[in-house]
Amino acid sequence: MTALCWFRTDLRIEDQPALLSAVADGDAIALFIASPAQWHQHGDAPVKVDFWLRGLHALKTELTALNIPLKWLVIDQWEDIPKALLAFCQKHGIDSVHCNREFGVNERRRDRNCYSLLKEHGIAMTGHHGGTLLIPGTVKTGSDSYYRVFTPFAKACREKLRTAPYRLAAAPKKQTGKNLPASDDLPSVMPGWDAPAVALQQGWPAGSDVAHERLEQFSQARMSQYVPDRDFPALPGTSTLSPYLAAGMISAGQCLHVAMMVNQGETETGNRGVSTWITEILWREFYQHLMYGFPTLSMHQPMRPDTNAVVWRDAPTDFAAWCEARTGVPIVDAAMRQLVTTGWMHNRLRMVVAMYLTKNLLIDWRRGESFFMQHLIDGELAANNGGWQWSASTGADSAPYFRVFNPISQSQKFDPKGQFIRHWLPDLSSLSDREIHDPSAISRRALNYPDQIVDLKSSRVRAIEAFASLR
Repeated sequence: MTALCWFRTDLRIEDQPALLSAVADGDAIALFIASPAQWHQHGDAPVKVDFWLRGLHALKTELTALNIPLKWLVIDQWEDIPKALLAFCQKHGIDSVHCNREFGVNERRRDRNCYSLLKEHGIAMTGHHGGTLLIPGTVKTGSDSYYRVFTPFAKACREKLRTAPYRLAAAPKKQTGKNLPASDDLPSVMPGWDAPAVALQQGWPAGSDVAHERLEQFSQARMSQYVPDRDFPALPGTSTLSPYLAAGMISAGQCLHVAMMVNQGETETGNRGVSTWITEILWREFYQHLMYGFPTLSMHQPMRPDTNAVVWRDAPTDFAAWCEARTGVPIVDAAMRQLVTTGWMHNRLRMVVAMYLTKNLLIDWRRGESFFMQHLIDGELAANNGGWQWSASTGADSAPYFRVFNPISQSQKFDPKGQFIRHWLPDLSSLSDREIHDPSAISRRALNYPDQIVDLKSSRVRAIEAFASLR
């Protein structure tokens, strides 16, 4: 028998149940289907697509060592994949197809259509659990509904993981098949997509080996200090694993496994830094489960339907200033420069700039969500949507509408000496530690730095009134 492992956002060979099952079924072939038009439609960032492609090159090397050929198809739209997948299976004599389930609306529709068409032609397609710690739909409240609040969700997850610990899937053994097709050549650049700067690529080397090196370094040197360091963007206090998790170059289960080893098997007690990092893994899990349980989240709809009535401002000039790092608020502008330059933004700053856009500028969260996806190397629909809706007070367990971060206060608290601001806004580097967070009018003119585009106090009141009117 010949089996196919269809790789998607799971570009690894370890803890990869679809690959393990394909190898167990017989001689396995691996396949990746590139869908440039669909990716454009989803607003995926060029840096992310390039990262995936570089990850595929690394994956091909690993698969070659296992005598598993990697094939490559370009099918622009997902609606055309079922017929293309069937033709591929018939050409290569595929008896079974294995993949890891994905949870967005379009992904689920694509997979259902593939399953139905393949079944009609006698080819079995099996979806495996390889993207989350727990299968979405298995973590429910006592009333059999999906959790909308994170804390009880996390408690339920920890209890399930205590009674039924996450089991890592073994890496497959090398195949002995001799009549397998050759691997396809992979492009170095995705046609129709701009390649990012070499410096950006060097900052984000791709592949499972790199992901595990980062996890190992983080677990040994910084995980225990995660609580005091994680909110300070000038410090290397976070794991920087999010791009690797989004592409599946490492799994959430592998991250949890290492964290629990460091924490003597505990997920909630023990070292506070480690248990807090595990909580962050569960936040990612929460958003994945929400995406599965509430499909409208994949359709640009708020988790709280009443917030559809918020009258967002049509303010293209203000939105452009936010996108182009010209708001006049140094921490916001520095964060936006970090995003556009590196394809990544520190998590604390994602909340700050999102709340500034949705509350101080009162601009629709969906515009910010889209901009982030167009630039993030770790762009993942569930996490990005969840974070934006949290900041905009439209989502599950989101910040109360009257909670509006003051970006100046956030800057003073989490970048007290202005190190992060000085790095990304070097024109302000001559300012004192105190003034750099909110330069005086004289300094702004002298340094050609813009005035704030909105008054923080009055815009905060405006946002609170806009949400309070819904009650």
